[in-house]
Amino acid sequence: MSGEDEATVDRVLAGDTAAFAVLVARWQGPMVNLAYRFCRDHARAEDMAQEAFLRVFRRLSTWRRDATFSTWLFALATNVYRDELRRASPETVPIDVEAAAAGSVEEGAVDTDRRALVKRAVQSLPPKYREPMVLFYFHEQDVAATAHSLGLPEGTVKARLSRGRDLLASKLRNRI
Repeated sequence: MSGEDEATVDRVLAGDTAAFAVLVARWQGPMVNLAYRFCRDHARAEDMAQEAFLRVFRRLSTWRRDATFSTWLFALATNVYRDELRRASPETVPIDVEAAAAGSVEEGAVDTDRRALVKRAVQSLPPKYREPMVLFYFHEQDVAATAHSLGLPEGTVKARLSRGRDLLASKLRNRI
């Protein structure tokens, strides 16, 4: 898809602004999903993705093409989402309250509850650990793409992932 994206970007930069709709259609789902992983609110995620697309449109000419379009797109979107969350911090609930609310349920629902508990625990992490965890584990980016998205060295991302896992383990010990 990289070649298609590049051709579409070239069309937009050549003055065919309607071609931007092709990029939006192709990347809207992944952008909203990424935003949702940051804020856990679908309506807010859609708004955040829309803001990211506006910024992409304004900065399309700054894409240097040394990385794939999707890597550049997600890096820009991640910065938009981080800025948005800094302006209005996400509501977090202490993990103890969440674990107490989980209760006991049937076998299939237990796995769902565990996944939800882990996601909530990730959301309760400080942003410097939460952001790499979200990109790496939930958005399935590799370390290099995560580092590029966050504007950090790969070693820093690895360290934050390690520390984030340690924090999660301590939060989730005896709860799963």
